[in-house]
Amino acid sequence: MKIGALMKIVVIGGSGHIGSFLVPRLVRAGHEVINVSRGSSPPYADVPEWQQVRQVTADRDHEEREGSFGDRVAALGADVVVDLICFTLESATALVESLRNQTEHLLHCGSIWRHGVSLKLPIAEGTESAAEPLDQYGIRKRDIAGMLKEETAAGGLATTSIHPGHIVGPGWLPIGPLGNLDPGVWHTIASGQPLQVPGSGTELMHHVHADDVAQAFEKAILHRDAAAGEDFNIVAPTALTVRGYVSIASSWFGQEPRMETVSWEEFRRTTTPEFADSSWAHLSRNHCMSIHKAASLIGYAPGYEPEQAVRESVQWLIDNKQLTVPSLLA
Repeated sequence: MKIGALMKIVVIGGSGHIGSFLVPRLVRAGHEVINVSRGSSPPYADVPEWQQVRQVTADRDHEEREGSFGDRVAALGADVVVDLICFTLESATALVESLRNQTEHLLHCGSIWRHGVSLKLPIAEGTESAAEPLDQYGIRKRDIAGMLKEETAAGGLATTSIHPGHIVGPGWLPIGPLGNLDPGVWHTIASGQPLQVPGSGTELMHHVHADDVAQAFEKAILHRDAAAGEDFNIVAPTALTVRGYVSIASSWFGQEPRMETVSWEEFRRTTTPEFADSSWAHLSRNHCMSIHKAASLIGYAPGYEPEQAVRESVQWLIDNKQLTVPSLLA
């Protein structure tokens, strides 16, 4: 594959958060793009590039049970396959076996949650800077990335795994300052009321704009030789502490930050189990990731600081009446 060559690219799950930005990028670059999805929801960004995309409807779970999904993707004859919705090692392995000797490059969407709690910051790929993953989701993403790396090292299919942080973008609620999706947090901040924060307020979260994740996929496709067999952290240039996040978000509404640190036991008494579990899952990991490898090997250059990405998301929610809080200050 020559650098800059136009290709046929299949994107599995291209109507979601990342694909809504990736598919138009690939079309603008001149590639032939096929989106494989269930066809049950439109992309988040309704842009004219989608008119040039071939849509293929597939029920992945059903077809994988029948053993036909990988062969169906292979039959599309793509130079590149981007898999944005693979969550088990079995699913990833089946796709690799179908695409081996059929496709030039397979890219997989992983997660920074393949890492457990931080041990040394920033967390870099291939180092012992984080503990083992904490839950099945993270374990599966770790195992998939390992399998893909071994596949390429053994002379098989060229693969790359991209590992985003907490994805933010217009059209959905961002992970908020408490590490959860509770919309009430934004009401508390916007009204200048004290926000109860579990822990110390120094815990870290590492967001990334969906378009920056799309950029990373596009650059990994463009620089296949550099990306083959590699795994990349893909996040914003900086990470937010809880305290910093509350302070920045309060300023958007013309408020002074008001924060009360409480024990995790007390915090659990004031919210739902779902929100409390999500907060613990995000904040206990205390993640701050390095992007040095992605920047040096494929030229990844994120366009959004985390607070810029979150603000864009919150503004979209307000404009579309999905979050009822005062308007953000100019």
